[in-house]
Amino acid sequence: MNFRHLFRMSQWARNPPSEKRVKLVFGVILACIILVLIERFVGWPDALTLDPKARPTLKF
Repeated sequence: MNFRHLFRMSQWARNPPSEKRVKLVFGVILACIILVLIERFVGWPDALTLDPKARPTLKF
């Protein structure tokens, strides 16, 4: 383990984050997990893909 990691852990042990910050971090992690599960089981919408399969062409 790096010395910097040990120093940071000791700082957090002396001055732990507030309850609001812990709830915020867990909320963000939970939102990410929910989005991954929705994407995994429901699928990614075709409208949001970067490389659409069929593009409408304009004919003049």
